[in-house]
Amino acid sequence: MTQRQVRRLPVTDDVDTSGFWEASAQGVLRIRRCVKCSAFVHLPRNHCPKCHSPDTVWHDVPGRGTLVSFCIAEQQIDPAFPTPYTAVLVDVDDAPGVRLVGHMSGRVELTLGMKMIATFEKIDDDVTMPQWRPAPAD
Repeated sequence: MTQRQVRRLPVTDDVDTSGFWEASAQGVLRIRRCVKCSAFVHLPRNHCPKCHSPDTVWHDVPGRGTLVSFCIAEQQIDPAFPTPYTAVLVDVDDAPGVRLVGHMSGRVELTLGMKMIATFEKIDDDVTMPQWRPAPAD
């Protein structure tokens, strides 16, 4: 029996996270932020984990960051993600405490601390995933 490549997709119409997915579909990174204390609220939820205020808003942030970790997967676990691939963890610029994960096909030459830029991968009509790539050299 052949395994089908079925990628698990996020729920994009959830009340707490839909703003993130709507922005991603437009090629924008958007993170929830507390109106009361200005803390970023990620993972998105209906209240600030710092001051517990329910007053949060969506805030656009630049699609830039710094690579803090990466892993090259050599053994395939999920048929939707053929190996090798590189998983990255990026600190988002201008959003203290927010880290996002990304996926790159192949073995990618990376260095911790390198600058990264967001790209947006359209998976289907409802889902666009933010991803990361090394920023071009200045």
